[in-house]
Amino acid sequence: MAEKVVLKIEKLGKTYKNGLKALNNVSLSVKPGEIISVIGPSGSGKSTLLRCINRMIDASEGKIYFLNEDVSKANKHQIKEIRKNIGMIFQHYNLVYRLSVLENVLHGRLGSYNALQSGLGLYKQKDVEKATEILNMLGLGDKIYERCADLSGGQKQRVGIARALIQEPKMILCDEPIASLDPQSSKIIMEYLYDITRTMGIPCVVNLHQVEVAKNYSDVIIGLRKGEIVFEGKPIELSDEATANIYGASIDELIS
Repeated sequence: MAEKVVLKIEKLGKTYKNGLKALNNVSLSVKPGEIISVIGPSGSGKSTLLRCINRMIDASEGKIYFLNEDVSKANKHQIKEIRKNIGMIFQHYNLVYRLSVLENVLHGRLGSYNALQSGLGLYKQKDVEKATEILNMLGLGDKIYERCADLSGGQKQRVGIARALIQEPKMILCDEPIASLDPQSSKIIMEYLYDITRTMGIPCVVNLHQVEVAKNYSDVIIGLRKGEIVFEGKPIELSDEATANIYGASIDELIS
């Protein structure tokens, strides 16, 4: 019996209008319960890859299959449905700081409401209860009614995780989720993501700069350099030589 695949990318390429080839011949698969970390220097194509997966931008070539649906051929309505099943977590949180923690989490359900309901914040009680449950799980039960502006960076990112989870996603994409955080907050965030993949079976594709973090929390590491995969393997297989090849520098020159 074939192993279930949530995401399958085949020979993906992206060339921008200015001629920059951001991705070239990228292929990978994501299975339930996996954390896939994508590492590489700035400009290696990590963010472009995530933006192609959820159709924030269009790929130039290749195929992306999410839950067996061809994302690259999806129309506007289909893209909206696809995005309901993909949770996004951002480096800079993308929260509405003047609103409460609870309201920000409930924004993850906006795709299930019409314009009037969402504009007036007319959320169903079951969604409010679910948001509260998730926030408790993430250690934010005492922050539910606080404004997001008053939270620490690590707390803001946990709100971002809660907003993604309330979508009941089939996959989570994380674009540099710990780049703005201190080491302790980074550890907390990665442990929550790890637990989510293991307990809920939701796979995560995580862009990271920190090589050691990728080694500690990933099932598979993808190394991108100049838009191409130059490494794919388990953390134990990521040697100093392979790391140096990804970053184009000796291991002594890199700061983990």
